[in-house]
Amino acid sequence: MQSCQRTSRSTWLRVITTAGALTLLLSTPSSRAQQPASDDAAQQAFNNACRTCHSVKEGDNRLGPNLNKVVGRKAGSLPNYNYSSSMKEAGFVWDQDKLTRFMVKPDEVVSGNKMQPYGGISAEEASKIVAYLQAAGAQ
Repeated sequence: MQSCQRTSRSTWLRVITTAGALTLLLSTPSSRAQQPASDDAAQQAFNNACRTCHSVKEGDNRLGPNLNKVVGRKAGSLPNYNYSSSMKEAGFVWDQDKLTRFMVKPDEVVSGNKMQPYGGISAEEASKIVAYLQAAGAQ
């Protein structure tokens, strides 16, 4: 009888352990999907899509203007950068939504911008980049 109880306990222990592992395995991907982009992933997204032409360092204008503290900045207003006339006359302040939409489809937000041949990125990548820009601008 004692042998039967040990087998029964070890069987139940395996069942409970397996069920717990399966629950953890099944819940992990959805948990990851709900988490914000990591700092590394956000910086990598910026590096892949923006760094060739832009910097986050104040005063470091390149082919494109520096993006330091771009959230909250009036479009086309950074001193010492030669914006297109359409960007200078855009008449809005960059916010999360406007930046994301611009990175996805720039011509739909500011027609005549100078970001050619840039064609846009996914909304997911754009969101990561906006998070990176906000974090970089706060430092």
